[in-house]
Amino acid sequence: MYENMKALMGAKGISIETLAKLLGLHRDTVTNKLNGESEFTYGQAELIQEVLFPEYNIRYLFRRTQSA
Repeated sequence: MYENMKALMGAKGISIETLAKLLGLHRDTVTNKLNGESEFTYGQAELIQEVLFPEYNIRYLFRRTQSA
């Protein structure tokens, strides 16, 4: 799971739909990626960081955490 990015999305009011539109993916696909069920490509990660979170390091955004 990408808890850092999910927390920042909430803080900045960025929805899963916004992220899906940016990436050209279905909402369910993005949800699966955020929950760690599938992976973001490096290109997707770079686009997310550059467009939505330019003030944050890509490693911070995409640091994976274990689910409880």
